[in-house]
Amino acid sequence: MTDAKLKLLSFSGKTRILHLSWLAFFLCFFVWFNHAPLLGAIRETFGLTDQEVKALLILNVALTIPARIIVGMLVDKLGPRIMFAALLSISSVICFGFALADDYEQLALLRFLLGFVGAGFVVGIRLIAEWFPAREVGLAEGIYGGWGNFGSAAAALTLPTLAMLYGGENGWRYAIATTGAIALVYSFVFYFSARNTPKGSTYFKPKKTGAMEVTSKGDFILYVIMNLPLYGALAILTWKLGPGNLEMLGEAVVITLYGSLALIFLYQLFHIHRINKHVFEKPVPEIERYSFKQVAILNLAYFVTFGSELAVVSMLPLFFQDTFQLSAVMAGMLASGYAFMNLVSRPSGGLFSDKFGRRKTMLILLACLSLGYVLMSQIDAQWPLFLAVAVTMLCSFFVQAGEGAVFAMVPLIKRRLTGQIAGMTGAYGNVGAVVFLTVLSFVSPMAFFLTIAGAAVLTLVLVYFFMEEPRGAMVETLPDGTVQMIDVH
Repeated sequence: MTDAKLKLLSFSGKTRILHLSWLAFFLCFFVWFNHAPLLGAIRETFGLTDQEVKALLILNVALTIPARIIVGMLVDKLGPRIMFAALLSISSVICFGFALADDYEQLALLRFLLGFVGAGFVVGIRLIAEWFPAREVGLAEGIYGGWGNFGSAAAALTLPTLAMLYGGENGWRYAIATTGAIALVYSFVFYFSARNTPKGSTYFKPKKTGAMEVTSKGDFILYVIMNLPLYGALAILTWKLGPGNLEMLGEAVVITLYGSLALIFLYQLFHIHRINKHVFEKPVPEIERYSFKQVAILNLAYFVTFGSELAVVSMLPLFFQDTFQLSAVMAGMLASGYAFMNLVSRPSGGLFSDKFGRRKTMLILLACLSLGYVLMSQIDAQWPLFLAVAVTMLCSFFVQAGEGAVFAMVPLIKRRLTGQIAGMTGAYGNVGAVVFLTVLSFVSPMAFFLTIAGAAVLTLVLVYFFMEEPRGAMVETLPDGTVQMIDVH
């Protein structure tokens, strides 16, 4: 499944950058989920309760929401080469700390900090957009995202065996430390091998930093509104860790965190106004405008696609185990098919977008994944097991192809803001996971799947009425004032 101009067996030019990038992202996910297949050994070492294990799972994704926003800003300012190298090297140190932890408090803190490596996705989105033209960027971003996402599955497949080979009660520590060592070595490989842009190209940076630039009063209001769910998701996580739930945090700490989130939002609001107050003073020239509405719709599409993927991957093994009375090992193997589809589904979504149009592809994939989740809601013990697995994998294809379609469009909105747009869109994927998993804690799996289907239908309606097909060119201005047109179709 390759474009004639995208020779995947090559290791030169833009294809070289693609391989360097997806492998860096693969290692981000490899490190991010290195604890999941070793939780049994970790639980035994520290004598953890089920509640403490669940808290570790929540902490692992909590920091990724703000991290993707922050890294999106930094990659636009500093460039992908520095950011990927820095992210991998810093995360390797945190990974070593997790492997050496002496008590649960250290485990929890370091797991929370390791959520930052999940922001690595944003870096490659900007880098790939710099190297590939619009007619190929969907496929390239799909390969980057799909092959990189496989890092979590690779961790599940290899780390238990690696821990066994190391042997002893500390085998899991050596296995996790090994992932950190690989990330550290590759951070140097990436730094000395990658370039931000092709030779002779300009790396466009935001005019101001601290918040995303918008170009109209309406977009300013929409931008503020779209920030609210990011803080809402963090508030939900705080609630889940607080009294009456996982009881990881005391009431005083929870109240302090709620207050901190409110203050951070007000601080963010201050920066949004500081960066964009000019839109209230005089109209932005038409040639420099972009539609933030496009960003908002992509955020919601990723909320449904990647958000549901993270949520379903988290619950699917137990769902199969309970529904069909399977062993934990068999249920895990069958459920892993959902994540394995990433290898082909994300690239397919990007390729379809390149060939048949961004908006049309998004509409078709959202319709198909909503039907897929409706079918999954009907799975029960009366179904043949092979049919349940087949429906699950079919649904996952459309979900992950939808993710590829989202990021086939992200780089075509405003080049100098690509990192920030990717960061916000990526963060919405994590918000979706938090929301859907919270829904699951209150309802049956059937209602859970139907909730996702309903959210997908609502997003489909918004795409149909409000999404615009990228056409013509986006405009960027060189430091000397020269205007450059970048083709988006």
